[in-house]
Amino acid sequence: MDRFFALIAVLFAIAAISLLTVNVSREIQWLGSARHDNLEWFLVQLEVEFLEFSQQTLQDPIDIIQLREEFDIFFSRVMTIRDGSFFEDLRMDKISNEQINALISFVDQSATFVDAPDYELLRNMPELVSNITDVRPIVGILSNSAVDFFAQAADGHRLAVGRTMIQLAIAIAVLIIVLALAILYLIRLNRGMYLSEREKSQAMTRMKMVIGTSLDGVVVCDLDGKILELSRAAEAIFGYSEAAVLGRNFGSVIVPNHLCAAQDAGMARMKMGGDKKVIGKGRVQLEAQHKDGHIFPVEIAIQSATTDEGEIFIAFLRDISRRVKAEAALVTARDKALASEKMKTEFLTTMSHEIRTPLNGLLGSMALLRDTALTENQDRYISYMETSGRLLLSHVSNVLDITSYDVGKLNTNIEPMNISELMQDIVDSQSGTAFTNKTSLVWGWNGPKMDWIFSDHERLQHVMMNLVGNAVKFTRCGKVSVMIESFGKSDGARLRISIADTGQGMTEDLAKRVFDDFVTGNTAYDREVGGTGLGLSIAKRFVNALGGEIGVRSIVDEGSTFWFELPVREAESPKFAPAQINNLRPSRSLKVLLVEDNEINRTVAHEMLLADGHTVVEANDGFEGVEMSKTEEFDIILMDISMPVMDGRAATRMIRADGGASANTAIFALTANAMIEEQEEFLKDGMDGILTKPLSRKALRGVLNKTRRPADDDNAILINHSHSAETREALGEETFVKLRSRFISEVDELLAWLGTDETHDFLEVASRSHKVAGSAAVFGADRLQETLKAIETSAKRGESQGIQERTKAAGSVWQRTQSELISKM
Repeated sequence: MDRFFALIAVLFAIAAISLLTVNVSREIQWLGSARHDNLEWFLVQLEVEFLEFSQQTLQDPIDIIQLREEFDIFFSRVMTIRDGSFFEDLRMDKISNEQINALISFVDQSATFVDAPDYELLRNMPELVSNITDVRPIVGILSNSAVDFFAQAADGHRLAVGRTMIQLAIAIAVLIIVLALAILYLIRLNRGMYLSEREKSQAMTRMKMVIGTSLDGVVVCDLDGKILELSRAAEAIFGYSEAAVLGRNFGSVIVPNHLCAAQDAGMARMKMGGDKKVIGKGRVQLEAQHKDGHIFPVEIAIQSATTDEGEIFIAFLRDISRRVKAEAALVTARDKALASEKMKTEFLTTMSHEIRTPLNGLLGSMALLRDTALTENQDRYISYMETSGRLLLSHVSNVLDITSYDVGKLNTNIEPMNISELMQDIVDSQSGTAFTNKTSLVWGWNGPKMDWIFSDHERLQHVMMNLVGNAVKFTRCGKVSVMIESFGKSDGARLRISIADTGQGMTEDLAKRVFDDFVTGNTAYDREVGGTGLGLSIAKRFVNALGGEIGVRSIVDEGSTFWFELPVREAESPKFAPAQINNLRPSRSLKVLLVEDNEINRTVAHEMLLADGHTVVEANDGFEGVEMSKTEEFDIILMDISMPVMDGRAATRMIRADGGASANTAIFALTANAMIEEQEEFLKDGMDGILTKPLSRKALRGVLNKTRRPADDDNAILINHSHSAETREALGEETFVKLRSRFISEVDELLAWLGTDETHDFLEVASRSHKVAGSAAVFGADRLQETLKAIETSAKRGESQGIQERTKAAGSVWQRTQSELISKM
């Protein structure tokens, strides 16, 4: 654009100078030609001719021929002035034009006289002379005014020439300036072009150097596929020299035979203006062929560019044979690692089973042994063995928890829980150790309370038990303070628990590593207490699994403060919602199918069930259990998992599918497999729940209580008549009847109260149930007493569901008890 404007300016200056030069040349030529002098001479001659003509009219005798010749000359000069282009400027002058017109009128009139016959000419001569006399001044004035006019015209031309010369000088100066600027611009432009060409040359040199030294091969070809350039790296990759392949077709040189058809089709498609499927699409992995014929994987990226010779294609290639081999090796290593991880999981599952199975027999046998008569020393030894067994079980559980977390399979069970009750239980359990260490142990809330929250009770209990237990163990003659603080409300709440002690503290280095596995510290008091160094690392894993964070602040000889913070949701305090009293049959002992291949474990479970009054049928493997379930209906089936002939999972699936007598019976896994993913698979097989070995009497009773169903024994004993008779005899008939009536009213009132739509406080439910249960004992209503005590126990535990279930059973028991109490007493 700058060049265009500069060119226009130069052309305009040249045109202006040319025009001015022409004007100057014309003016100079006009001045130099003496044209105005000729015109002045012509007008003077006009006056002379007029005088000669007028003199002829005054001759005596008059020479008519000479007169006419002189008139013709004068006439021709007047006609020349009238019609000649030389006199156009004179005719344009107003005064001169009037004089010329007067002369024209004179010669026109005189011509009539002169051209007439001689006698008429002579007769009109006086008039002609008179006209000549009249026009004489006009001729003189015209001659003089013409001289003035042409003198002024000459001056005007000289002034015009001067102005034009000035304009020409200015134009030439401007042209010189423009040319100078143009020259400077051209110099600058030329320098820029030089620098640009130099940069291009340097860039080309650098590009060639980059391409030449690049580890990636570069191949340049035209639209026909002819190779235009081959880099040194490409020569090394394909084994060809550049000179050997220049001009050859790209496909025939490096494309394998089985891909040539696709390559030719792609080139043909691009020639037709079709899609470029590979070009400009980034790096793609293809196969290439070496000069020696072997095929190897390459990574190729193709770009197109337009040049003066047409479109070209630049291919950047990289031999990825090593990378492909490395990836294959990596995949193999990954598969081996996955297989190793699977073997690790299977190993942990097997070890869990193998360790828990003998632990089940050990702890179960000790539980049964406690039911026998023991001496004081025997009881102490049993306690030692139970403590050691539970410690071993704890270590096994810790290892499994760490493994589950590290493989991302640690599950959490979020449910409503009372954090204050949990904290109080933990403080109570550690108060004995604190007393022994002469350490005070206190806890409290900092700010508003949030007793009920949604969280994982088991994981949270483990974390707090570990932190509080460590603080108590490592503090001598000091103080341990536990503070709970809540932030926010509802779904956005957070809970922060801090455990501060006045123990010896930790070094900064130890504080950084204290949550790592197997870190126990090096201080003196660390050596005084035992531990595997896994407690805090497991606590950290649990806190992380719950979405929180954990940390410690410690100063040597001053103490430590462990803290953790969790996101929680506030939960409402559970209320007992009473259920309607239904006419159900009383509960009874259960008929249990125990499927277990290990004789010791089978014996332990058998004895525990018999001690609680249940009927037990044993099966040594899964196949026997399936066969027994087909023909006999059981109330519950306890199914071991790892068994010969048929394992527990297969047996469960077969029981559910066969539709036998126990197809709908509740089946609980009795297993040492503690891995969460394994337990989930058990439930998918059709099991209703899981009992983890070692089997405890508490866990077994919990499962059996949930499974208990209404009894169908119409002859079940409701009232202990011998005890009732003793009461009647002791009180007397009248008093007994009055108290019986009052007892009936108490039971009716209690059941009616429990049956209302109101919600009741757990303590009140426990108190009233306890009171009525005592009255039931007086009248020998043992079944009703047991049911009411069960309601009392559920209320003390805060188990709403248990209260509901036992309230229904109490209604059914009371209907039959009341009928028998009235009819038989």
